[in-house]
Amino acid sequence: MYPEDRVLIGVVNRKRDLKIAQETGWYRIPQEQMPHGVYHEYVGLFLGKRAFKQDGGAVAYFARKAGYELAYRRDLLPKEANHKSADNRYYKVTFDKLQEKVPPIVNDTGRRFAFIHTTWDRFVGAETIGDL
Repeated sequence: MYPEDRVLIGVVNRKRDLKIAQETGWYRIPQEQMPHGVYHEYVGLFLGKRAFKQDGGAVAYFARKAGYELAYRRDLLPKEANHKSADNRYYKVTFDKLQEKVPPIVNDTGRRFAFIHTTWDRFVGAETIGDL
């Protein structure tokens, strides 16, 4: 881990997506939101308040990125093959085992975001989203 290592914070708004990340070690990112690729060494997962209630509203997990590939949403989530975004391409970002971020990085202002790009030194020292 180097201070200048890049960290991508992504939002998890569904419990089943967190379960996928925890059990199978991957997270999906819409290619249209990252058209030039995913260039980071770590991924952090922000748990949305609506889905995670008292545990939400914070970056609660992180992991070192192991790799990535492009895939259609219908292939990543076959049980949702009829979803309106089924034909969209996503980066399937794989990572080593998720670790808890202690303490979690809280979103004390309620600021909305899809992704935050930051560095390792900011990530480890952050207490709030604004610190990233």
